[in-house]
Amino acid sequence: MLKILVTGAAGLIGGDVCARLVAKGHAVTGMVRRNPEVRGNDGALVEGVTTVSGDVTLPLMGLEPEPHDVVIHCAASLEFDAPEEELQAINVEGTKNALAYAKEAGAAFLHVSTAYVCGQVSGAVPEGPVPADTQFTNRYEASKARAEAAVAASGLPFAVARPSIVLGHSKTGVIRDFPSLCNVFRLMARGKVTQFPCVPGSTLDLVPIDHVAEGIARLAERMNEANGAYFHLVASDPLPAAELAYGVQRVEHFPDPQVVSPQDYDPTSLRPAEQMLAGRMLGTFGAYFTRDPQFDDGRFRAVTGFECNPTDSAWLDRLIAHGIEADYLPKPR
Repeated sequence: MLKILVTGAAGLIGGDVCARLVAKGHAVTGMVRRNPEVRGNDGALVEGVTTVSGDVTLPLMGLEPEPHDVVIHCAASLEFDAPEEELQAINVEGTKNALAYAKEAGAAFLHVSTAYVCGQVSGAVPEGPVPADTQFTNRYEASKARAEAAVAASGLPFAVARPSIVLGHSKTGVIRDFPSLCNVFRLMARGKVTQFPCVPGSTLDLVPIDHVAEGIARLAERMNEANGAYFHLVASDPLPAAELAYGVQRVEHFPDPQVVSPQDYDPTSLRPAEQMLAGRMLGTFGAYFTRDPQFDDGRFRAVTGFECNPTDSAWLDRLIAHGIEADYLPKPR
């Protein structure tokens, strides 16, 4: 049995990681801030987890250090366009405060980052440190790369877990909280965005929550083997970016958004309201619809013995069906 502290335990990933660790028999402390409830992806309260109130922006996260075997650092700001000061305070300085706590607690440090610290690349992405010349898509990616560098320089036993874009359960499509990318589905499903511009051949690495949460739990149990390494928690096969629109097209009562290449996309031909909404959508996510990163996860599979379930169009259809059932996406009239 390991004694594990999970930061960001009220969040989507942190909550499901807590649920899985408790089920495996570990002694789990979940650090929460505004929301005191730790819930798994199924929405159920996690029984058997001890909660403490902390804040990553405070020295030692505002906690009195207690001995732990592992600190799993999930807490982060996930807003791509958050102010630089906020991302630095939470994602970078907050990670340093969590590292200081882990040092006092005598713990190894499992840092939850993002596969998209790869920045603006296409092609093979290895499981290794972020290259110094990486060009990032947004301030969020850059902040997570700086946090990774702080972890590697800490002198603590560490591992870095890099999930890609986390969506619903691989079997059911269920997700407790809809992440911001899901708004792309919603805008198209509601007819607010009628054209979806993406580069032919571009892909999105969308990964089920169960693969990510179980993968993090397994890495925490294998920190000796994982020490000093980087791990991609990613899809078995990335989906074509255009599948976001095709998935909407397959639902009978949704509109049929048109997939267009960027050179054929003319926002001035759209209604003013759509120009505004599409502009916001593309300002946040547009760069992810232009390239084809291929994340290697060989080291992750070797250490954990765990592979991702299929992330195909049938899985995407289950995600959309859950969105309809949960009233996130429009029901048939």
